Amino acid sequence: MLRIALFLGTNIAVLILLSIVCRLFGIDAWAAQRGIGLSGLLVMAAVFGMGGAFISLAISKWMAKMTTGAKVITQPSTETERWLLDTVRRHADKAGIGMPEVAIYDGPEMNAFATGMSKNNALVAVSSGLLQQMDREQVSAVLGHEIGHVANGDMVTLTLIQGVLNTLVIVLARVVGRLVDSWLSGGRDREGGGGLGYFAVVMVLQLVFGLFASMIVMAFSRWREFRADAAGANLAGRGAMISALQRLSVNHGESTLPQTIQAFGISGHLAHGFKRLFMSHPPLEERIAALQASQQR
Repeated sequence: MLRIALFLGTNIAVLILLSIVCRLFGIDAWAAQRGIGLSGLLVMAAVFGMGGAFISLAISKWMAKMTTGAKVITQPSTETERWLLDTVRRHADKAGIGMPEVAIYDGPEMNAFATGMSKNNALVAVSSGLLQQMDREQVSAVLGHEIGHVANGDMVTLTLIQGVLNTLVIVLARVVGRLVDSWLSGGRDREGGGGLGYFAVVMVLQLVFGLFASMIVMAFSRWREFRADAAGANLAGRGAMISALQRLSVNHGESTLPQTIQAFGISGHLAHGFKRLFMSHPPLEERIAALQASQQR
């Protein structure tokens, strides 16, 4: 539950920060005084909502390296590093994308992730635990899965979805907030873009709407894992991909990946009931079953 709370907090904190910036710099008041309508509000919200999402994407590789301590392999110093580069290059060529940067980070659990601004400017990183606990056929499948994410443009699509939802949250919170503030003031126009009631309502609504937005983002995140599994099966073999997912089921405890990139890891953690709506990954058994079902068709 703590991991879910941290993830939601990260996304909602962005919206709260945007709201505070609008308040401190008088953007809300400026818009209200000039009678800016819904279309103008949408433009303003899009600048903040989409801008914040794409800034996060633009610095994603740098953040991933910094927060995980991942070391990019420039000149392979071991046979394993040489094999990693060769395998990623082979998968990337087959998928029709540019060669990503390849990195290794220290982590006891079996995990890997991919991130980056575009298909031809990506990073694929694997944990030391994955290299130690999987055979090469399984590691190749994991690398194929991550290359699948890059080739499918999942990072960009996820950013677009998050940006659109951020924009809608900002707009809806302000529209409803303005209605509530007008009701509280007895229909009188307030100077300065709304009183404390307006600001408080906007903050609360951004929390509530942000919660629903996170559900939508997580639903897409789960769907993209099935697509990446299919890509891994195509690049490394269906049997190898199934074997890798089965091997991942022995992971124990919370991921050591930083919260900001846990959704990009190859495996998540099982949740039940309401918490399932905030899972970034489908249960491993569902992913395995999907691959087995496609094999039979």
